Amino acid sequence: MFLAKVTGNVVATQKVASMTGHKLLTVEPYRVDETRRDRLVPTGRTFVVVDTLGAGVDDFVLICQGSSARLTPETAKLPIDAVVIGLVDTVDVGGSVVYQR
Repeated sequence: MFLAKVTGNVVATQKVASMTGHKLLTVEPYRVDETRRDRLVPTGRTFVVVDTLGAGVDDFVLICQGSSARLTPETAKLPIDAVVIGLVDTVDVGGSVVYQR
């Protein structure tokens, strides 16, 4: 599981039938800044994820990746590798809030 920021939407008009109607997003993973530990910084990677919770651009989300992405009731039969499993309200590191929605 990791923290990521939603950076955009993906539209695919041609896809396998089981994916019809599922919202796709691009996300960029974030991590705690190793030097200052008082902020989140991007990792420079991008993932496409399935969103069943209604996240939007610039939201921070929790992502589950790998076979675990298919363990939610909504994604059990989908050919996916990453899914939004939570919308982040606050990130607290060592007693300091580094993100608040």
